[in-house]
Amino acid sequence: MIEAIIHGIVLAFGLILPLGVQNVFIFNQGATQPTLFRAFPAVLTASVCDTLLILLAVLGVSLIVLTLTWLKTMVFGIGFLFLIYMGWVIWKGKPASVNHTEARPLSAKKQIVFAASVSLLNPHAIMDTVGVIGTNSLTYAGDDRWAFTLATMIVSWLWFWGLAIAGRAVGRLDDSGRVMQAMNRLSALVIWGVALYMGWTLIF
Repeated sequence: MIEAIIHGIVLAFGLILPLGVQNVFIFNQGATQPTLFRAFPAVLTASVCDTLLILLAVLGVSLIVLTLTWLKTMVFGIGFLFLIYMGWVIWKGKPASVNHTEARPLSAKKQIVFAASVSLLNPHAIMDTVGVIGTNSLTYAGDDRWAFTLATMIVSWLWFWGLAIAGRAVGRLDDSGRVMQAMNRLSALVIWGVALYMGWTLIF
């Protein structure tokens, strides 16, 4: 079981470390929200969505869903349109000054919707979860498989909270708001990049 836990931890970190839409969005929310607690909806939503994707992958459900071409096309199509819109909202968002009087952070509702979209409509996240975590889970059976699965979930939760905390620290040091303006633009560009990839996947 120890081997399965270590395998799950190392694998999860390997998948979650690279710069991606989820990471950029959670970091951005930690930095732009007036308090760390206000970023809770985004962190919780991303964590729950990742947990759901991992469970579906380990149980083999998500692999079956992805074999349905029409459903995959619909999910990616909706994701493409929503990510284009989301990128625009974040690009136009005003950075927070040190006292947050000029800040216009996303509401809890928008955080939840956006976090869910970048988690569940992100082809990279879906393929990593299904193709990597789901496949690697087949190495184990019984309690070992669930230990492996739980380890990947815990890493996901801790990582998103760590990103929000790191974002909060950067946001507090950015008196002028210029760093967060750059982060907003970077977030939007990454999101648009994923949207274009999804569009390419739909066409070709």
